[in-house]
Amino acid sequence: MSESGHVPVMLERVLELLAPALQGAHPVVVDANLGLGGHTEALLAAHPSLHVVGIDRDPFAIDFSTRRLAPYADRISLVHAASDEMESVLARLGRKKVDGALFDLGVSSPQLDEAERGFAYSYDAPLDMRMDTSQDLTAEKVVNTYSAGDLRRILRDYGEERFAPRVAGLIIKERAKEAITSTKRLADIVREAIPAATRRTGGNPAKRTFQALRIEVNAELTALEVALPASLDALALGGRVVVLSYHSLEDRLTKQALTARTRDTSPPGLPVPLPAHQPRFRLLTRGAELPSEEEVARNPRATSARLRAAERIRVDDED
Repeated sequence: MSESGHVPVMLERVLELLAPALQGAHPVVVDANLGLGGHTEALLAAHPSLHVVGIDRDPFAIDFSTRRLAPYADRISLVHAASDEMESVLARLGRKKVDGALFDLGVSSPQLDEAERGFAYSYDAPLDMRMDTSQDLTAEKVVNTYSAGDLRRILRDYGEERFAPRVAGLIIKERAKEAITSTKRLADIVREAIPAATRRTGGNPAKRTFQALRIEVNAELTALEVALPASLDALALGGRVVVLSYHSLEDRLTKQALTARTRDTSPPGLPVPLPAHQPRFRLLTRGAELPSEEEVARNPRATSARLRAAERIRVDDED
């Protein structure tokens, strides 16, 4: 645990899965969601010749990790960018191929813990939710300017909120009276929109709405759809990718991306599989791995974590 109280999720398993890919003379890992740098710090300590390219869209994460990882300054390249810019980031750094890629998705500890960031329904704060504080779109703009149809879509698709029409309808009604600018007011509106019987179970009724808004504001799923394939393309032979996701939408996208690369795409009925259609990757996990009960007891934020991993087993000439 660092001074911040941050505990990297499933750290031992991440290290175990990436280690076989990092035995070369000068291995490189790209950490697509650097956060507070906990996973990267452990990787650097475990592999003395490793270089890590750390990417994060949150300026705080870059500043914090720069200080935290100062003992390894000559073995890190930290870049303020979104994960879907990975291909261009690696190109600028002259890293055409990497040996490992790590995705620790979702919201980071300081984003949740610092009330003014507006991510949490448990604090009364400005309705912000930006991971990159330099961008224009905020949760306040989404809530107060999106149409009823777009709000319903976001709540349904990103929050898996079965009462999306009711929540969106009440948001539209309440914002007509006065702009919705605080997390508390939004949480109160959501609570009022959810039927009383449903409110009695399943935790805070605002949870799904806040998740949906956060994903929309930060284009999280769109970024993953670009970044994960980019990382797979960048992996050298024997390279490995590890993905930690925290809700079903992230995990579903991860499963789809990895499964697509581990499937034989030869036309059915051929007597011999076509080499060009053989899998380029193999799965390293059976389904999604879960944290142990001991880890969840130590670190409650690991509760919803799901881990998937794959290894590159084939390289074509064009790769």
